[in-house]
Amino acid sequence: MKKFQIPKIPPTTSKSIRMPNDLIDEVEEAIKGKDCTFTAFVVEAVRVALENLKEDGEQGEFL
Repeated sequence: MKKFQIPKIPPTTSKSIRMPNDLIDEVEEAIKGKDCTFTAFVVEAVRVALENLKEDGEQGEFL
Protein backbone atom coordinates (compact mmCIF):
# COMPACT_ATOMS: atom_id res chain seq x y z
CA MET A 1 0.00 0.00 0.00
CA LYS A 2 1.25 3.49 -0.84
CA LYS A 3 2.09 5.60 2.20
CA PHE A 4 0.34 8.91 2.67
CA GLN A 5 2.50 11.97 2.12
CA ILE A 6 1.42 15.53 2.65
CA PRO A 7 1.22 17.00 -0.85
CA LYS A 8 3.45 19.88 -1.84
CA ILE A 9 1.91 22.77 -3.69
CA PRO A 10 3.98 23.46 -6.78
CA PRO A 11 5.31 26.96 -7.34
CA THR A 12 3.07 29.01 -9.60
CA THR A 13 3.31 32.13 -11.70
CA SER A 14 0.41 34.37 -12.56
CA LYS A 15 -0.15 34.82 -16.30
CA SER A 16 -2.78 36.96 -17.96
CA ILE A 17 -4.22 35.61 -21.18
CA ARG A 18 -7.00 36.74 -23.45
CA MET A 19 -9.64 34.17 -24.27
CA PRO A 20 -12.69 34.44 -26.49
CA ASN A 21 -15.78 35.21 -24.41
CA ASP A 22 -17.66 32.21 -25.79
CA LEU A 23 -14.87 29.88 -24.65
CA ILE A 24 -14.90 31.41 -21.17
CA ASP A 25 -18.67 30.90 -21.04
CA GLU A 26 -18.28 27.24 -22.06
CA VAL A 27 -15.64 26.58 -19.39
CA GLU A 28 -17.72 28.28 -16.71
CA GLU A 29 -20.75 26.21 -17.73
CA ALA A 30 -18.69 22.99 -17.66
CA ILE A 31 -17.47 23.61 -14.10
CA LYS A 32 -20.75 24.97 -12.72
CA GLY A 33 -21.72 23.06 -9.59
CA LYS A 34 -18.43 21.16 -9.51
CA ASP A 35 -15.52 21.47 -7.10
CA CYS A 36 -13.28 23.01 -9.76
CA THR A 37 -11.96 26.49 -10.39
CA PHE A 38 -11.54 28.12 -13.78
CA THR A 39 -7.78 28.05 -13.30
CA ALA A 40 -7.72 24.36 -12.36
CA PHE A 41 -9.77 23.52 -15.45
CA VAL A 42 -7.46 25.48 -17.76
CA VAL A 43 -4.30 24.01 -16.19
CA GLU A 44 -5.63 20.47 -16.64
CA ALA A 45 -6.67 21.21 -20.23
CA VAL A 46 -3.18 22.49 -21.04
CA ARG A 47 -1.58 19.42 -19.40
CA VAL A 48 -3.76 17.09 -21.46
CA ALA A 49 -3.04 19.04 -24.65
CA LEU A 50 0.72 18.88 -24.03
CA GLU A 51 0.55 15.16 -23.28
CA ASN A 52 -1.41 14.60 -26.50
CA LEU A 53 1.26 16.48 -28.44
CA LYS A 54 4.00 14.35 -26.88
CA GLU A 55 2.12 11.17 -27.75
CA ASP A 56 1.64 12.36 -31.32
CA GLY A 57 5.29 13.40 -31.60
CA GLU A 58 4.26 16.95 -32.41
CA GLN A 59 5.65 18.87 -29.44
CA GLY A 60 7.13 22.15 -30.60
CA GLU A 61 5.33 22.08 -33.94
CA PHE A 62 2.75 24.75 -33.21
CA LEU A 63 1.31 26.66 -36.12
